[in-house]
Amino acid sequence: MIRTAFIGTGQLVRLALRRDRILLPIWVLFLVGVTYSTTTALAELYSSPQSRAQLGATANANSAFLALLGPLHDWSSLGGLVVWRWGVFSDLFIAIMALLVVTRHTRTEEEAGRTELISATVVGRHAPLAAAVVVAGGTSLLIGVLQAVALIGKDLDATGAFAFGLSTASVGLVFTGVSAFTAQLSENSRVSNALAGGFLGVTYMIRAAGDAAGEAGPQWLTWFSPIGWTENVRSFGDNRFWVLGIALAVFVALVGVSAYIVTRRDVGLGLFATRLGPPEGAIGTPFGLAWRLQKGSLIGWSVALFLVGVIYGSVAQAVGQMVEDNPTLGQIVQQIGGADAMVDAFFATVTQLVGLISAIYLVQTVLRLRSEETSFRAEPLLATPVSRWGWVASHAVFALAGGAVVLAFAGLGLGLVYGLQIGDVGGELPKMLGAALVQLPAAWVIAGVALLLFGVFPQFTGVSWAVVSGALVLTLLGPALQLDQWVIDVSPFSHVPKYPDITFGPLAWLTAVAVVLLAAGFAGFRRRDLTT
Repeated sequence: MIRTAFIGTGQLVRLALRRDRILLPIWVLFLVGVTYSTTTALAELYSSPQSRAQLGATANANSAFLALLGPLHDWSSLGGLVVWRWGVFSDLFIAIMALLVVTRHTRTEEEAGRTELISATVVGRHAPLAAAVVVAGGTSLLIGVLQAVALIGKDLDATGAFAFGLSTASVGLVFTGVSAFTAQLSENSRVSNALAGGFLGVTYMIRAAGDAAGEAGPQWLTWFSPIGWTENVRSFGDNRFWVLGIALAVFVALVGVSAYIVTRRDVGLGLFATRLGPPEGAIGTPFGLAWRLQKGSLIGWSVALFLVGVIYGSVAQAVGQMVEDNPTLGQIVQQIGGADAMVDAFFATVTQLVGLISAIYLVQTVLRLRSEETSFRAEPLLATPVSRWGWVASHAVFALAGGAVVLAFAGLGLGLVYGLQIGDVGGELPKMLGAALVQLPAAWVIAGVALLLFGVFPQFTGVSWAVVSGALVLTLLGPALQLDQWVIDVSPFSHVPKYPDITFGPLAWLTAVAVVLLAAGFAGFRRRDLTT
């Protein structure tokens, strides 16, 4: 009976690997390559024990560093620096990879009707889910092993290297299980990804909250986050491999529950029934339909970025305290403007981070067009008097204006909490709103690339996620990796003026580039055939 349920798994694994023959190698090369590059850059930046010790004392004494990157457990070794500087980002990227792959080969296939066709052949009931788990979980393990090999190639301790690599892989396994579970809940792949992505955001914020207060704070919170589990492995330090057992147990439990749910629901349906619409139609325009489809995502992203702003706003005051606690650093900082300059630099980094996060929302919103097209809901809509231009514009408006909304909520969280801390809400709130919103033109450029791909090269719309990932790496890690400036400048966010020195020239150029890309996407879609 069990054997029958998994018939065809091998063939579906090969099919999934063939379909992802470009995207999966990109993910592997990206995560392994950045691990290697980060190691090389940190070896040059912190070549002496004294520089590493000073970094460790500074990082662990400051809530801002702790919230952003977590604690630096072992600053005596290069491996410990790599884990601290790259570990959290590595976890986030591998989690995104896993949830996207699983949803693509489970819920998306059901939504498109292909799973039903495949199930009519000699394919077991559990085979599609098993194939998706094997591909996503196997890719996670491959990435972890290759990361370990890359670190060993830099003459780092093999035990610590495998502790780091396997801890990264464990996050991929956990979110393979999370996405397998969320794929069973709804009929819609977008909702499945939103639920899994929301869980990722919550776990990151739980980890940040547990780390931010240092040893005196509620560090036990990190044990409720898969990203916190990788920190508690303490790679290149204690190398506590037993912590990985928690991730493995959660992975097995989630996949097991998902497999059980598969047998309790019909193909194409979710565990929770879709809510019935009103007895009479109330949507009369493309914009009304777009609002109905996009409002849940807009509200969710706005709340999430507001919470991100609250977390980072609450630790901003500690940046100035770091200068007071470290006399040597204080002398250096005094030459560039004192503690206020450090706080400004912190906010410049944080607002850049929320700008990059908002780009994910914009791409998700634009790619809803492709989802509607491939699920054959666009064709009957465009058979009515609705024009192609009007249909695309209805979703593009939610990307462009929605990006402003989510960034405004991030700025609101930053300014409100930091203003309350220093007793100047009226002064800080407008500043933080402005600092967040200046990231918008760069996010529009990313959205323009996504719309251009949709309009001209629809089969390559998945490349939009590679563009977002590339912008994240170039912007946040480019200087640490000592990349050439022209390479860093490929990211539109590298051209955004740094807070508080806001100039409007670069913003105007970024807006112009975004307009050209969006116009090209509109023109391309008007001239190509729909996917049928």
